[in-house]
Amino acid sequence: MARVAVVTGGTRGIGAAISKALKAAGYKVAASYAGNDEAAQKFKAETGIPVYKWDVSSYDACAAGLKQVEADLGPVEILVNNAGITRDGMFHRMKPENWTAVINTNLSSLFNMCRPVIEGMRERKFGRIINVSSINGQKGQMGQTNYSAAKAGELGFTKALAQENARAGVTVNAICPGYIGTEMVRAVPQEVMEKSILPQIPIGRLGEPEEIARCVVFLAADESGLITGSTLSANGGQYMV
Repeated sequence: MARVAVVTGGTRGIGAAISKALKAAGYKVAASYAGNDEAAQKFKAETGIPVYKWDVSSYDACAAGLKQVEADLGPVEILVNNAGITRDGMFHRMKPENWTAVINTNLSSLFNMCRPVIEGMRERKFGRIINVSSINGQKGQMGQTNYSAAKAGELGFTKALAQENARAGVTVNAICPGYIGTEMVRAVPQEVMEKSILPQIPIGRLGEPEEIARCVVFLAADESGLITGSTLSANGGQYMV
């Protein structure tokens, strides 16, 4: 029987590519989203992947959403924590609500999503948790103290949870994308892209969402049980650790 995979933020951008790649690899996929009903329904119509709407910053919403997914599709064995937001601004001008929103959506969501499924994974002696962090969680980024803090926190969360669950057959890994050619990134003015962004990337181009999706499929595989607590940097050589 096909394993069930949940992808948060799974109907747009990198998340949509991940959802489609997992389905192509034979998984039963559920894609969650926060608020864009039109995009979600279009994604569902095009892919046949069921979509579920909930706020990942709310523990109760995550618990209820995951319960519904398991009722519809079966036990969640693959969890991809991809949902995230930005509220950029220099720290000395940052509003408390912009700090809190980013921390809650990007970091606290990992607790909210993992806690309802971790016991089941441990009981079944199998699980794959994949957290989509960011290059800016590794190196920091001016104007993104909130985002960088949350994404760095994801890496610490990944390493600790991996240690706790290794003997139970549950792996926990992180992926740190660099600049990926999503709709948001491609909206950057061409001059800025050519003068400020691309020169930082040794391979000389943006990554593609599908390249991040292939990383997820690799880490989700039954055969990837040796890899846990790892951070996979997918940034074209922009930052090497």
